[in-house]
This record gives sequence, C-alpha cells and structure tokens, in this order.
Amino acid sequence: MEYILIIISAVFVNNILLAQFLGVCPFLGVSSKVSTAVGMSGAVCFVMAVATLVTYLVQYYLLVPLGIQFMQTITFILVIAALVQMVEIILKKISPSLYQALGIFLPLITTNCAVLGVAILVVSKEFTFGGEAHMLNLAGSVVYAIASALGFGLAMTLFAGLREQLDLNEVPKAMKGVPIALITAGILAMAFMGFSGLV
Repeated sequence: MEYILIIISAVFVNNILLAQFLGVCPFLGVSSKVSTAVGMSGAVCFVMAVATLVTYLVQYYLLVPLGIQFMQTITFILVIAALVQMVEIILKKISPSLYQALGIFLPLITTNCAVLGVAILVVSKEFTFGGEAHMLNLAGSVVYAIASALGFGLAMTLFAGLREQLDLNEVPKAMKGVPIALITAGILAMAFMGFSGLV
C-alpha cells in the first residue's frame, strides 16, 4: 500500500515539474512536439531510476560512514554525469538505433535539475505513511524515482500536446511563443493542484 501512495503522490500530488518546479528547462525547451517530449521522458525515467539507486548507495555506504555528508551535492552531480556518459557509451555500442533516437536528450539529462532534485529528496525527505514519518528504504527510493519520472513524463507529454494544439489555433501576435507557453504551463500546474489532498 505504501508504494501505491508513493506513486500517486509523486505522479499527481507532488509532481516534480508542476508542484516542485524542478526540470523546467526541458519542460519549456523540449516540449514543442509530443514525440520529442516522449523521448526525453523515457530517457529521464531510465536515468532518474539508476541515478537514485546509485546516489542512495553512495549516500548511506560512503558519505554517511565517512561523515562527509556536506559533499552530497557535488558527489551526486558527478555520479549523475558519469552515469549519463556511461549510458551514452553503452547505448552507442549496443543499440545505435536507440542512441540515434534519443539524440540530444541524453546529454541534456546531465543538466536536468529534476534528476539531482529527486536524488537529494530521496535521502533528505521524510515521507509520512499512516501518521508515521520515516525515511524511504532502497526499494521505496527507486519506486519514488520512477514515479517522479513518470510524473515528469506525464506533464511533459500533456504540455507538448497542448503546445501542438496551440500552434493550430489563432493566438494573438503578442502572445505567440513563450508567453502563451508560460500561461499554458501555469494553467496545467493549477489543474494538477486539484490532486492536492488526495494522499
């Protein structure tokens, strides 16, 4: 039951993009087409799950025992960058077609603050279940990361669909481009606020 609550909370209630405003750069920059939004979402989902797994282990088996938790942010950034490079190299050798399909998305993930944000949230945030506050275990952390990535993907895909629809409609000249995109993003965030109180 706890995992279901984690998933609902991460996807809808505390959406990483629309409630916590992490990963806004790709949200605005890569969401002009649904196909690119889906590609970016898939890549982020994979990297976020693996990065959370590795950073969780680094935090509790390296940083905490050595008493160097103050190195958390820089260590996590290095781990995420190394993981993205490793995934890029492996994909290039094993599946060139998938590597070509992802294209620019893989290097973009290195600078996506949502990946770092989720890794830090997992090790620093206390989650409340049934009135009790406790830290997530490793399995809960990975479930939270995957659910956050799915929430990221849902928001990106919805926003890309809305932007494609806006391109087909007549928008006042002063509102074309970024202004109407920001207004649409605000309305989408308000729609997701309707899920607050669900968990």
